[in-house]
Amino acid sequence: MHLHICPRAFLPMQAQEAITLVAGRGIEGDRYMLETGFYSDKPEIGRQVTLFEIETLEALKRDFDIDLAPEEHRRNVTVRGVPLNHLVGRQFRLGSTLLEATRLSFPCKHLDEITGKEVFDPLVHRCGLNCQILEGGVVRVGDKVTPL
Repeated sequence: MHLHICPRAFLPMQAQEAITLVAGRGIEGDRYMLETGFYSDKPEIGRQVTLFEIETLEALKRDFDIDLAPEEHRRNVTVRGVPLNHLVGRQFRLGSTLLEATRLSFPCKHLDEITGKEVFDPLVHRCGLNCQILEGGVVRVGDKVTPL
């Protein structure tokens, strides 16, 4: 598992050993809780924490010869062995926290711009999971995802 936050839009993601999720708000120190990031003009509660599958990064390399590191996809939590598409509309535990997966994330051209890599098309339907934080707490590298 990889954990990342970013204090402001356009800055590089910062690897963390632990992150603090705040129910109904977001991640301490992250751009969206600090309101220094940006999304589309359609705000939604399910963007408080985002997850991404490391298997997608491996598929990008295998199928498109694109190296994209966990800190480059701009999501907060990178997991292995968890099919995120199956969690949409469900609640699950991330360590001791309780999340609700609201929808799949969509790629944006911004990612192409800041990485200099053409990842938009390959990431359609594989760009992670948007979640609402129902019960906050500390998430640490190595914590498990447990569907309810």
